[in-house]
Amino acid sequence: MAENKDEAKPAKNKKKLFIIIGIAVLVLLIGGGVAGFFLLKKDPPPEDNDPGLSVPVPDLTQSEIIGPMVDIEEFIVNIISADSSHYVKASLTVELTDEAVREEVEKRMPQVRDAILLLLGNKTYEELQDLQGKKQLKAELKGRINSFLQSGKVKSVYFTNFVVQ
Repeated sequence: MAENKDEAKPAKNKKKLFIIIGIAVLVLLIGGGVAGFFLLKKDPPPEDNDPGLSVPVPDLTQSEIIGPMVDIEEFIVNIISADSSHYVKASLTVELTDEAVREEVEKRMPQVRDAILLLLGNKTYEELQDLQGKKQLKAELKGRINSFLQSGKVKSVYFTNFVVQ
């Protein structure tokens, strides 16, 4: 029987050793996890970071030279639509490069109005409803008018009245 007591002590010692090693490994794993969490954690963005500060602001001190303007009278044009009849009622102003072009545009006003009427008449109701369609129309008008001007060019087209119904 004495032999059984001696054999039980090493088994108890082995059991205690496994428990101590297990606890030590568990403490190391938890410590490593906490350390990894804090070391790999990203810094929060500063709270005073205003997104409006990153928006580019045009320099208002530079004054761009505004060219001569020519108003084009109001006109009404039927536009393409599948479901019912729609029309555009619009007035616009064109900005020119110099005074010599103003005289040419005034002399060619029938050609200018014809170009606008033909271009608008080929647009659909859906094209003229959104901002992108209106910007595209401005670019097309500018190109069409510039195609027959000889003494200068149109710098910009501005809608002063634009109704699609």
